[in-house]
Amino acid sequence: MTLARRLLLGSFVVVSLLVLAIGVVAGGRLRARLVEEKVDELARDARVVAAQWTLASDADALAQRLGAAFGYRVTLIDESGVVLGDSDFDPPARRRLPNHHDRPEVAQARATGAGTARRRSASAGDDELYVALRHPRGYVRVSMSTARLDDIVAGAERDVYTSGLVALAGALILSALFARSITGPVSELRDVARAIAAGEVRPLPARAAPGEVGELAEALRRMSAQLSARLSALAADEQLVTAILESLEEGVLALDGSGQVVRINAAARALLGVSAATPFSAQLVPQEPELRVAVDRALHGQLSDAVEVPLATRTIAVASRPLATGGGVLTLVDLTHTRRLEAVRRDFVANVSHELKTPLTAVSGFAETLMDDDVAPADRRRFIETIRANASRMQRIVDDLLDLSRIEGGRWRPRAAIVDLAGMVGEVMSGFAAEAARKGIALETRLSPDATRVSADPTAVRQVLANLVENAVRYTPAGTVTLTVLRDGEWVRVRVGDTGVGIAAEHLTRVFERFYRVDAARSRDAGGTGLGLAIVKHLVEAHGGEVRAVSQPGEGTTMEVTFRAPERAG
Repeated sequence: MTLARRLLLGSFVVVSLLVLAIGVVAGGRLRARLVEEKVDELARDARVVAAQWTLASDADALAQRLGAAFGYRVTLIDESGVVLGDSDFDPPARRRLPNHHDRPEVAQARATGAGTARRRSASAGDDELYVALRHPRGYVRVSMSTARLDDIVAGAERDVYTSGLVALAGALILSALFARSITGPVSELRDVARAIAAGEVRPLPARAAPGEVGELAEALRRMSAQLSARLSALAADEQLVTAILESLEEGVLALDGSGQVVRINAAARALLGVSAATPFSAQLVPQEPELRVAVDRALHGQLSDAVEVPLATRTIAVASRPLATGGGVLTLVDLTHTRRLEAVRRDFVANVSHELKTPLTAVSGFAETLMDDDVAPADRRRFIETIRANASRMQRIVDDLLDLSRIEGGRWRPRAAIVDLAGMVGEVMSGFAAEAARKGIALETRLSPDATRVSADPTAVRQVLANLVENAVRYTPAGTVTLTVLRDGEWVRVRVGDTGVGIAAEHLTRVFERFYRVDAARSRDAGGTGLGLAIVKHLVEAHGGEVRAVSQPGEGTTMEVTFRAPERAG
């Protein structure tokens, strides 16, 4: 507890005890004095009543009259204790009063001639002060409620305590001023010392103090100002380093010699899945063997080149560098995207090579056969037709690849116009009518009256519809292909459904990838390039729409795309 608080508390306790003692003593003495005076007054009134109570007097009327005159309760009691008259009760109520022969004041008056008592009245129901006198006809008793005395004493005590509170407030004010003049310089020195210890050094205003305390205060103030300037420079450097680390896409993790992670940036936290506040134990870092080796090298201050570490769904490159003060720094580079792109490139090259290999082999083989002069004209024509079909397939693959490259590379932008969807749907469906009839497929069209136009690139819409219908016809052995167009708010939804073999759930999320095939052999036999749905996805998303596939094996497939309606086109 500070010196100022001790002074204030001491003053408060002393003055409070003094006020309390005065209140208790004064209240007690005042109460005793009032009781003594009231007893004398009641005795005098009782003697007046006794003088007027004669044989000819009506006891009840006398009690009523004198009680009203004195302002006190007057009771007249016969020798046996029966109440003959009472100023507080009318005759019917008086006759129901109990016998007063054994009342303390009456018993004392019977023994000594006069009696006094202070008790709770059984008949009146409150605390009263009684004075009783012996009388030839019985007993004269005069009483009053002690509530009057209590009110007087309570008022006096309130005055005492009010004065005491005023005195207490004055004493506290004087004590505070006195304590402030004494403890001000000491408190300033304490604040400076605490600030220095907490590292929150700041220049403090000068305070005049006598003697050595003033000199010490001035020295501490100068030291505080110097430390404040140096700490501000260090804080600025710390903020700069933190900003640089947090801006890095690479993860950085620093460890001290005791195995504690003392600094880690947001990128490293995301890569390692660590959320603990620094410093924390290096044991919280994932325990993959390659990563643990890098951590151990860093803890021992050893230099290590970058090694790839598989970490959950990511691949990261980890390298360690020693610190001169002990421990080391780990750098983490996320290679996941790079490796994924490399895998996509490898798959793409492999898929393209595989897709072109079969038609190239056919073209090469039949071309060599045609070099033989002994080939019959009918076979020669059939071989030439095969070469033409495979060349056409390779041409479609190349064209689709070029279209996909243009769209993905950002070299194509949709040129929005109001497209007559009803007319375009008719053209597309007519283009596949012959193939559908050959396979026994019924083509159906369902257009909502409010969905006959869209705001989109006409060429793109035609290509999307053609690819979806072509896929439906190609992979439906027999049955029905239905093209449905309906309005959904500001969007127009186009659905192409078939009754074909359907697609299993594990394939639905990948059918829009390049060259992805649910059944590769069946797809190639059907003549598809494996790029149609990928082109559809990119074309629709370029218009701000979305594409999805819904299918159940054996129940057919429904492809749905959305284009913006012209009324709310952006």
